[in-house]
Amino acid sequence: MKFTLKIIKGNNDYLVGQIKEIPSVLTQGKTIDEVKENIVDALELYMKDMREEKVSEKEDLILEEELTY
Repeated sequence: MKFTLKIIKGNNDYLVGQIKEIPSVLTQGKTIDEVKENIVDALELYMKDMREEKVSEKEDLILEEELTY
């Protein structure tokens, strides 16, 4: 999978990184390299959480289908 990392200047000389495709994946760091390292960790935690959530959802799942809008 490919994701887009956006980095902006935050408060107190920190940089803030965010995955464009998953806005809830955020991190910060003092340097661009630190933000890049931290965003990988944040993304891994997010993906792990999503996998665990899907497992628990399947236990109670009644129906899953695509909807066209």
